[in-house]
Amino acid sequence: MPTTDSGSSATGRWGDLVAPLALFVVTLIVFSPALGNGWLDYDDDRNFLSNPHYRGLGPAQLRFMFTGVIMGHWTPVTWLTLGLDYVLWGMNPLGYHLGNILLHAGNAAIFFVIARRLLAAALPAAGAGAVRLGAVTAAALFALHPLRAESVAWITERRDVLSACFYLLAVLAYLRAVGAPGAAGAAESIGAARGRDRRWYLASIGLFALGLLSKSMLVSLPFVLLILDVYPLRRLAGAGWWSARSRALIVEKLPYLGLAVAAVAWTSVAMSASVRVTSLALYPPLARVAMAVYSLAFYPWKTLAPLDLIPMYELPVQVSLFRPPFLTALVVVSVATVGLLLARRRWPGGLAVGLAYAVTLAPVSGLIHAGPQLVADRFSYLPSLGLCLLPGAGVAIALTRSALGRVAVAGAAVWMLSLAGLTWSQVQVWRDTDTLFVYTLQVAPDCAWCQHQYGGSLGNRGQLEPAITHFQNAVALLPDRIVYHYHLGLALLKAGRPGDALPHLQQTVTAQAWNLDAATYLGLALVALGRPAEALPHLERVAAARPDSVEARRGLEEAQRELGRK
Repeated sequence: MPTTDSGSSATGRWGDLVAPLALFVVTLIVFSPALGNGWLDYDDDRNFLSNPHYRGLGPAQLRFMFTGVIMGHWTPVTWLTLGLDYVLWGMNPLGYHLGNILLHAGNAAIFFVIARRLLAAALPAAGAGAVRLGAVTAAALFALHPLRAESVAWITERRDVLSACFYLLAVLAYLRAVGAPGAAGAAESIGAARGRDRRWYLASIGLFALGLLSKSMLVSLPFVLLILDVYPLRRLAGAGWWSARSRALIVEKLPYLGLAVAAVAWTSVAMSASVRVTSLALYPPLARVAMAVYSLAFYPWKTLAPLDLIPMYELPVQVSLFRPPFLTALVVVSVATVGLLLARRRWPGGLAVGLAYAVTLAPVSGLIHAGPQLVADRFSYLPSLGLCLLPGAGVAIALTRSALGRVAVAGAAVWMLSLAGLTWSQVQVWRDTDTLFVYTLQVAPDCAWCQHQYGGSLGNRGQLEPAITHFQNAVALLPDRIVYHYHLGLALLKAGRPGDALPHLQQTVTAQAWNLDAATYLGLALVALGRPAEALPHLERVAAARPDSVEARRGLEEAQRELGRK
C-alpha cells in the first residue's frame, strides 16, 4: 500500500512538471509566426523607430527609462527589457517578438500553477488528476486564445506580457505566503505566520511593485487578493465581515494598496502631460457607464466567439446607455450580475470570478478614458485570467463524474485546437502595417480612425494617391474631426493639388488657430494658386513665431516676389 501511494505521489509530481512545460512549448509553437513579423506604423514607430533614447543600457538610456513618458505610459522596467533587446538584437524585430513570445509562454506555465492551487482550494472533493486537467484547460484557454494575439504579436505591448508575468508571480507568492490550498492554516494572518511565509509575502509585494513599473493596469491586485481570501481560500470562514480576522486581512493588503494608489497618482500625472484624456464634456458620466458596461460584456462574448478581432474598435461619436449596442450590454450585464448574486451560496466561484473580472477591467473600462478606442483586445490580457478558470473548474468537476469526464476533456481539447488555429492566423495579421490595416478595413470599413491611420502610414512612405483615398474616407466618415481635414489637405498639397487642398487647410486653420503647420501649408497652397496677397498674413504669422521655419520663409519670398516686392 505505501508503495502505491508513493507511486501515485511521484506520478502527480511528474504531471505537475510536465503540464506547465507542455503549455510553454505549445504556446511557443502557436505564436511562432510572430517571429517573422516586423515593425508597425502603429505606435512602434513612435516608441522604437523614431526613439533613439531607449537603445542600450548606458546612463543616458537608463535616465530616459526612469524619467521619460511616451504616449501616457511610464514603464521603466518594460523599457529595461527593451533596452536589453537592443543590446542583443539591435533593431532586428525578431528578437523583440521572441521576448514577447517567451514571456507569454512563461505566463501560461505560471498560470497553470496558480490555477491548480485555486481549483484545489475550490474543489476539495476533486482528485489531483481532475484538478490538474482543469488547470491545464484554464491555462491553455488563456494562452492559446486569439484575444492574446494583440498583446503578444505587437512589440509595443511588451508591457502587457511583462507586467502580467510579475502580476502572476505576485499572486503565486501570495498563495505560498497564505498556505493555499490548505484551508486550515490559510485563515491565519501573515502577521502571525512563520518567517518563511512572511518572506513570500514580502516577495509578493516586491513583484507587484515591479509589475506596476511595467504597466500600471495592475492596480487592481489588492482587491483581487481580498476576493481570493474570501473564495476559494476561505480565510474568513466562520468569521464576521468586520471581525478581527477580516480587519487583519485588510491591513495585510495595505502595502499593496499604497503601491496601487501611488501608481494611479503617477500615471495620472504622466497621462495629463503627454496624452489628451477624454473630456467629460464629450462623454459625460452616463456615457462612461455605458462604455464600462459594454466593456464588461464585450470580452466574455469575444472569449466565446473570437471572430473579426481587429486592433481598433472605434469609440462612437455618440454613446448612449439606452441605445444598441450599449442597451444590449446593459441587459446582459444586469442579468448576469443578478444571477451571480442569487447563486452566490451554491456557486460562490461564479461571483468571485465576476468580481475579479470587473475590478481588473475597471482601469480600462472607459470610466477614465483616453484614446480613440471603445475596447481593445489587449485590455483582456489580465481580466481574462479569472474567466479562464471557469471552464477549468467545469472540466475538473466533470472528471469527478465518470459519465461526463471523457466528454468534457474531449470537448475542451477540440475547443483548444480550434482556438490555437485561429490564433496562428491572427498572429499573422500583425505581420506588417499593410497586412494589419488591409485586414482591419476589410472587417471594419467604417472605422474612420483606421482609414486615417493607414492613410498616414502610406503618406509617410510617399504613396500619396492611396493615402489621399483613405484620408477622404476618414473625412467622409467623421467630417467634424479637424485632424482628418488637415492631413487630407497636406497630402493633396504634396500631390500637387493645391486647389483641392485649400478648403481642408482653411477649415483646419479656422478651427485651430494655434496650428502653425496648417497655417504654413495654407499659405503655400494660396501661393501655388496665384493668390499671394491672401497667403502673406498666414506666412508672416508663422515666420514671426518660427523664425527658423524654412517652408514659411520660402513661401514668403515667393509671395513677395509675385507681388513685385523685394
